[in-house]
Amino acid sequence: MNITHRPVLLAEAVTALVNGPLIQNQSATQNMLVIDGTFGRGGHTQALLNQLPASAHMISFDKDLDAIAVAQQINDPRLRIVHDSFAQMDQYAVPESVDGILLDLGISSPQVDEAHRGFSFRREGPLDMRMNTNQGLTAAEWLEQAPQEEITHVIKTYGEERFAFQIAKAIVAKREEGLSPQTTTQLASLVAGVVRTREAGQDPATRTFQALRIFINRELEDLELGLKAALKLLKPGARLAVISFHSLEDRIVKQFLQAHAKVEIPRGLPVREKDLPQSVIEIIGRIKPSDEEVAENPRARSAIMRVAEKRFGAFV
Repeated sequence: MNITHRPVLLAEAVTALVNGPLIQNQSATQNMLVIDGTFGRGGHTQALLNQLPASAHMISFDKDLDAIAVAQQINDPRLRIVHDSFAQMDQYAVPESVDGILLDLGISSPQVDEAHRGFSFRREGPLDMRMNTNQGLTAAEWLEQAPQEEITHVIKTYGEERFAFQIAKAIVAKREEGLSPQTTTQLASLVAGVVRTREAGQDPATRTFQALRIFINRELEDLELGLKAALKLLKPGARLAVISFHSLEDRIVKQFLQAHAKVEIPRGLPVREKDLPQSVIEIIGRIKPSDEEVAENPRARSAIMRVAEKRFGAFV
């Protein structure tokens, strides 16, 4: 099956990074380095390479072996492919050496559309859900052993599912019968039997599948580590662009940027305005897909891109 992936906010992401002062002033940056935190199917990586000079370098990360296989087909000496999470990017570059970083947090279309990956409740396949199929428990394996309280917590916390307790109870009941869900449709059917009401147009299993995927792949933990690593690696004047697809991700990104965009001065301390320390970053903007993009690619509808620029010295 020929499955394509449309990168979301492609032009906007490339513009946000290449319009940064460091990349715009290319003569001031010899051998510039740009990082794409999630290669996916290479849309953002290739578009950025098309805008970078011949002397530039780029590192693209991905946990997914299928994505790595696609990336290795790109014949560009400027590109380095790393099979690892972007949470570990500070292991591959030194502090204040990077001219721009893009983090696209979305799951790729092939991951959703290829049934054997186990991400989709609409397609029959093994209940896997791992981005990196070389390590960790599958979703099915975890559901076979996790306590009911832990399953409830995961579905409620990462899926914001108000029927989390009932779903977890039903999963454990099936498990005690020797019928723990092993496939995507088995889990989706089980959830549908418990969740009697849902937002119009949303499958009852949507939030549960989101929760398990996020948990199995440590997506929020990786995001928090990746944001810290990015801020450490960026040069002053370099930009960070982060594309998120649900409220949990966007909340983490928003709060992280806001926390480093303000300066806390103790009340009553006599400080002249010109002596105030600079914030670590400046928030450049918040961008959503156009109506045209959403019409062409409905999976873009929930995307939000936040862009920030590092303002000064090393971040610890």
